Amino acid sequence: MTLNDTSSPTGLLREEHQLILKVARRLDHLLALEDDGVGLDYDTVDQCITFFRLFADACHHGKEEDLLFPGLEAVGMPRDSGPIAVMLYEHDQGRVFVRAMASNIEAAKDGDNAAGHQLREAARGFIDLIVAHISKEDNILFNMADGMISGPACETLCSRYDEVCSGRFEGRTKDDLERLAAEIL
Repeated sequence: MTLNDTSSPTGLLREEHQLILKVARRLDHLLALEDDGVGLDYDTVDQCITFFRLFADACHHGKEEDLLFPGLEAVGMPRDSGPIAVMLYEHDQGRVFVRAMASNIEAAKDGDNAAGHQLREAARGFIDLIVAHISKEDNILFNMADGMISGPACETLCSRYDEVCSGRFEGRTKDDLERLAAEIL
């Protein structure tokens, strides 16, 4: 991915969305293969869980929740209602799905049918949620943000994104997580 475009408060976030969607589509494909009688590739599913937990949530949602949303609040968008409230609720729902996947994968690998069912249901729920969520952000909230945050405020926000991107997520860099996505794909 390219360095952050400081002319838009959402450029980097939109780029990250594309990678998240690719991994979600890959997980969906793995589930579809299993539905067609091919065994579930648990190792790749486990990699998807790690990617969603560290890249989508810690890195990406962290930028939204800690930087973009407060920036929008500063220019008048309420946090407790409207688009921000919806996005925060959906972030929490995504975490529930990812935790359910993570808590069931080992037992599912070991042949526990109930855990396998829970894993698949959580994966399908997450895929449906993240696809709809990203569409709302890209087509509604981010368009609003691009119109509300500009000039020096945008430059400051974007430089803070870069700070987050240079951090570590359970010992992994953003580049490490992008390489993980490439392995999954």
